[in-house]
Amino acid sequence: MKILVLGSGGREHAIAWKLSTSKEVERVFVGPGNAGTGAVATNIPAVNPLSFATIEAACRANDIDCVFVGPETPLAEGVVDYLHACDIPAIGPSRHAAQLESSKAFSKSFLVRNSLPTAEAVELTGHDSFERSIRARPGRHLVVKKSGLAAGKGVLDSSDAKELLDFGNAILGSDSLLVEEFLEGWEVSIFGLSDGKHHVILPPCTDFKKAHDGDTGPNTGGMGSICPVPWVDAAIMRRITTEVVEPTYAALGSEGLDYVGVLYFGLMITAAGPKILEFNVRFGDPETQVLMPMLAFDLGVAMEAMLRGNLNELGAGTLTLPGAALGVVVASRGYPENAQKGAVVRGLPEPTSDEALLFHASTSRSVEGITNVGGGRCFSAVGRGADLAAASRSAYKTAARVDFDGAWYRTDIGGKFITQPRPEVKP
Repeated sequence: MKILVLGSGGREHAIAWKLSTSKEVERVFVGPGNAGTGAVATNIPAVNPLSFATIEAACRANDIDCVFVGPETPLAEGVVDYLHACDIPAIGPSRHAAQLESSKAFSKSFLVRNSLPTAEAVELTGHDSFERSIRARPGRHLVVKKSGLAAGKGVLDSSDAKELLDFGNAILGSDSLLVEEFLEGWEVSIFGLSDGKHHVILPPCTDFKKAHDGDTGPNTGGMGSICPVPWVDAAIMRRITTEVVEPTYAALGSEGLDYVGVLYFGLMITAAGPKILEFNVRFGDPETQVLMPMLAFDLGVAMEAMLRGNLNELGAGTLTLPGAALGVVVASRGYPENAQKGAVVRGLPEPTSDEALLFHASTSRSVEGITNVGGGRCFSAVGRGADLAAASRSAYKTAARVDFDGAWYRTDIGGKFITQPRPEVKP
């Protein structure tokens, strides 16, 4: 099987890396790819994920058997519908089903309609109604969410009315928003694979969205991640499965969404149990970078099963490798507010084993072989080990060897899960 992975980030590098080890995959292509994906796959720079004709042309020219869509925006724009109309197999939801991510209003309506556990919320479209909503709850800790796609940065939680109003008013006019109750707890990322009839649940991850140590600063696309999550024991995983995952897939079926692809459940584990914060319709970034090294199964086999409708056969085996993985995102100066571009990468760690991995995100390589960063989140340094502490040591050793002007990273990824006891969750 020849697979084209659509995208150019760290998520796509990790997926291509995993597929390169598959016994079922003859060749992996990435379109357009980055400076790192070329080491494990063939880059097709002419592919533009939002210009569907370029994807079709690449598939025809390279006899592609399957397109795996990495980013959310092409899914929201209907790339899978387009490819299916061209008789090109693709893994990902339809444009309609992709609204689970591309429209917070659509997603919240789906959750409420199907009695799935989630925060109370109201959708607002005008400045006056938004201000009345905020003013009516003085001093309350609230969450304001942009309804449409925002690359992980369209959310603010605060009890400061002015901060909430400034953030929300900047959204209104171009999009609607949600005002939600603030949920206390800790976050978990759950990913499921589905063939439209069957699904499997992958090991839990957690990402760290705040820019700075101690979970402070502005929201980012994610500054690091861990897999699995030590606080998610068997009892909590059973609750996630029975209260969230199974009812969601049942609701997708009953509403005729025919969901084939990856579904991300962004959860808050509250004292009363798991609640759904959001859905994504693809693998997360940076969670994918720690999830792929922890998968015990052949990803190429899984993708073929998703296309053929026999994913249930995959679920019979062991899905997760022993140990843990931890990823540290190395970002460029100024991220997330004003990320600087163009810095020359002077040094990178040489790959040694699956215990120390480096996935490229925003990078490019010149014809002279010089690697430059494109700004934002540039690399994910991933360590594997017998436990999270060992994985952390490996990841930070790798991150410290990434050398370009302005490079920075959080120093506490995963720390609270290593040193702190789990908050109580009622049975």
